[in-house]
Amino acid sequence: MRIMDGLNHDGNSVDSFLRNYKLGKTLGIGSFGKVKIAEHALTGHKVAVKILNLRREIKILRLFMHPHIIRLYEVVETISDIYVVMEYVKSGELFDYIVEKGRLQEEEARTFFQQIISGVEYCHRNMVVHRDLKPENLLLDSKHNVKIADFGLSNIMHDGHFLKTSCGSPNYAAPEVISGKLYAGPEVDVWSCGVILYALLCGTLPFDDENIPNLFKKIKGGIYTLPSHLSACARDLIPRMLIVDPMKRMSIPEIRNHPWFQAHLPRYLAVPPPDTTQQAKKIDEDILQEVIKMGFDRAALVESIGNRVQNEGTVSYYLLLDNRFRVANGYLGAEFQETVELGYDRNPSEAVASPVRERLPAVKDHQQFGARQLPGDRKWALGLQSQAHPREIMTEVLKALQELKVFWKKIGHYNMKCRWASDAPAVIEHQGSSGTQNVVKFEVQLYKTGEDKYLLDLQRVQGPPLLFLDLCAAFLAQLRIYRVDWSSLIKGIQRIKELVQTLHRLTLQSRLTISLEISKAEHSIQKLEIHMLHDYLAIHLQSYGIPVTNWQLDEFAPYAKPVTCRKATHKRIRIPDARNMKPL
Repeated sequence: MRIMDGLNHDGNSVDSFLRNYKLGKTLGIGSFGKVKIAEHALTGHKVAVKILNLRREIKILRLFMHPHIIRLYEVVETISDIYVVMEYVKSGELFDYIVEKGRLQEEEARTFFQQIISGVEYCHRNMVVHRDLKPENLLLDSKHNVKIADFGLSNIMHDGHFLKTSCGSPNYAAPEVISGKLYAGPEVDVWSCGVILYALLCGTLPFDDENIPNLFKKIKGGIYTLPSHLSACARDLIPRMLIVDPMKRMSIPEIRNHPWFQAHLPRYLAVPPPDTTQQAKKIDEDILQEVIKMGFDRAALVESIGNRVQNEGTVSYYLLLDNRFRVANGYLGAEFQETVELGYDRNPSEAVASPVRERLPAVKDHQQFGARQLPGDRKWALGLQSQAHPREIMTEVLKALQELKVFWKKIGHYNMKCRWASDAPAVIEHQGSSGTQNVVKFEVQLYKTGEDKYLLDLQRVQGPPLLFLDLCAAFLAQLRIYRVDWSSLIKGIQRIKELVQTLHRLTLQSRLTISLEISKAEHSIQKLEIHMLHDYLAIHLQSYGIPVTNWQLDEFAPYAKPVTCRKATHKRIRIPDARNMKPL
């Protein structure tokens, strides 16, 4: 494996080896060396320089490009030491954060856990098992996002190859590790993640004892207690990760599909991460031009980036690239955003994609997935797919937002945070709404989903779901670039409002089934309208105090399944078909 072009092996000073960096104070000292802060001379960005006397971590980290794994930029070798130039993370360890705050609220713990699992999954997809996952090896950046570090104990996995090396911290180590048994690798990281999740939610460790033999006995026997304050969903997840038998232990894909993990899952983590081969193919032309202006040859630079060679040019490229996306998006790694695939399998002529929450790959049971929670609880999102140029798409978006009197703040080239009040033009007026109940906050993000294909995504951040759906309908009506007639959808929404208001005035308490019927002929069109109308119906019923006792939506049926309500009339009411829309 190549470390870098032009490694130095003579006895010159450290300054001559690190001529591209200005070393600063020592950040920490560990078993294998120390870490210093430094500044990259060409770009001015801060990095961390780790001084080691072994190569294992270098060979592991050179493979990785993930927003929740510490990035390695460059390696400089001397006779006595190895200088590893890495991403600088200044907010300390997750361990210190837990010690300071104690047990975390489930929402905050879930955010950390989702990021950890995403990073671990990336390791496993690249055939690497960490083997020493613990809060001390999980760093936090300035925005409190997790960065997995310290790969000194990692092993490269090979198909059919079992590991036997006992390593890692005993409190977080799996039973098969401390027992010296053969193990495949990924399952030991799952166990450690289970211990970390327990620590996040409880503020203590599940297996802890000053006497090491007693500690090992607890781990091998899976002896621990779950505090009563944990939610039912968390109480289901943790024990499945801490099963002593590694063959029965939960896998990473199973963790991903668990309801507790799925709740409020960020869009960029909603699909498995791309591998390093995919990432290396993507080159940002704007950043490339910036590096060329520093005096680097374009052809040599492109070749080095494609071959993952580490030299002055590629280091400058990745530092600029990461910093731009870190500033613009707060959490999302640059190349990760460029290569993330959202799981679509749609005809290019289709203008509309289904909601983000339905975009998870390998989820075949859509009925069960849709029935998991009511639409009023979901983070509603709207996706529109187009082959137009990104600038053209964003121009149309800004025109539509301006027409609707939406306030926005640009946080990236193709990403903005928005605020909309109900006194602005909307499809439906809400009676009795005032104050913050009239306000919807949402985020607009343009994604690249394939070659010359782009997905415009709107996601509700805060505010009434019903009001957000009003906004979506008004927004769709304003867009011209997608060339779709949304008038039938808007009429359907108005019809639903009138129907629910009628139901609200009724006093009979019998059961009622309301069905939104979609003909088979129209089912081949995009499913977004079905989702919007069906969710609009259920949310509207709830807003009038009519509890929805059953929620189902089957992606593969030619119609939306019924919503069953308590407050109802004695007869069955059906909403007329409101989807007479065709792409132009």
